[in-house]
Amino acid sequence: MALASSEAANPHWTPRVGISDLSHIPGENGPPIIGTTFRVLRDPPAYGKHMVDTYGKVFRTNAFGNPTISLVGAEANELMLFDRDKLFSSEQGWGPVLNLLFPRGLMLLDFDHHRMDRRALGIAFKPEPMRAYTQDMNRIFKDQLKNWRGEMLFYPAIKQLTLDVAASSFLGIPLGPEADRINKAFVDMVQASVGVVRAPLPFTQMGRGVAGRKYLIDYFGPQIAERRRNENRQDMFSQFCRSKREDGEYMSDGELIDHMNFLMMAAHDTITSSVTSMIWLLAKNPEWQEKLRAECLSIAPAGSDITNDQLDQFELTDYAFKESLRLIPPVPSIPRRAVKDFEFMGYHIAAGTAVSISPAFVHMMPEYWDDPETFDPMRFTPDNVKARHKYAWVPFGGGAHMCLGLHFAYMQVKIFMHHLLTSVRVEIADGYEPEWQPWPIPKPKDGLKVQFTPI
Repeated sequence: MALASSEAANPHWTPRVGISDLSHIPGENGPPIIGTTFRVLRDPPAYGKHMVDTYGKVFRTNAFGNPTISLVGAEANELMLFDRDKLFSSEQGWGPVLNLLFPRGLMLLDFDHHRMDRRALGIAFKPEPMRAYTQDMNRIFKDQLKNWRGEMLFYPAIKQLTLDVAASSFLGIPLGPEADRINKAFVDMVQASVGVVRAPLPFTQMGRGVAGRKYLIDYFGPQIAERRRNENRQDMFSQFCRSKREDGEYMSDGELIDHMNFLMMAAHDTITSSVTSMIWLLAKNPEWQEKLRAECLSIAPAGSDITNDQLDQFELTDYAFKESLRLIPPVPSIPRRAVKDFEFMGYHIAAGTAVSISPAFVHMMPEYWDDPETFDPMRFTPDNVKARHKYAWVPFGGGAHMCLGLHFAYMQVKIFMHHLLTSVRVEIADGYEPEWQPWPIPKPKDGLKVQFTPI
């Protein structure tokens, strides 16, 4: 099993606690070998509700060969994400799932190593490069959205568009004929993360994911030396190549490629999911679509570029995006491994235990959200945010592992919405309710059928 090989390849990991040592935690083991894997994958929200209703806010599952303790609620989110006592390893949490796909990605680093690499990579999100990304987005959106008319499948269209933005901002080049191969590599890697077979065997999801990673290594690797020499290139990849850690050393080629793979995936797939859910919700709630359209037009006329200085004016758009992330967070579950013993809600949890939290579940809990099924962006006014537990809404994670590119995401959504909503009305058929694939990153199974009607 790939899980076992991950443990053997990382002797510094805290030894995993076995399922027999978790019997004091209420929950379900499921049948031998498959455990609760298929029940979790079939309908994660329903399974989560069943477990909380049956066992409470601390319970045991056994999916993907990895017995895990789930911690539920805003307090659990704060304990794990803020992690003031350094109880939890992100590397050892994500590693068994992603080690073959995104090794050494920022999410798979801990403590001092994570802090040093995050600081080095942060150079690409400073004000000057962010202004350059703004220009890229305006140009790409104006050029491509003029062709978005009539009936369309939104998800594949926005996926290609966000890939073009990522290629321009991250790589500084148009993708050209490599676009389909790169897109397929990312899709295969993400889907492999929830493949039932965890070894990279031929014809399995994991096998395709590992092949996708190899393709991207071959794509990025030969470019590093030239990017370091060329001081004029301001794209993200070039800045990463030239960035140095606190000790004055460059990252190795392998580390750079793994960071690029991970950040391209995170920026591409999560924003695709987030914008798709927001469009779906605005089409379902046309009164809010009109409010956002009016706000966009009050900031700049249709067809005009949005500047960095104007982004803070998109107040209602900001609220609507946050509400979309609440209802359909792009990362539904976050795993960790305890590296120290700890207590939570009366339970003793030993070092080596796999633990997880579920933003998707907490975002729908009535104790934090009135009428949680309803789309209501006004939940995110400053007064309402202040009155709510700080960790009741965590689509970008939190603490040291807060998403490095969250401001890039907000910028992209606001500029996209301005160029789209000032040119077309987004409509759906009466009674249309697409089925969503909930994991690993939510998406509509049918691609989301929309109608773009010119204004």
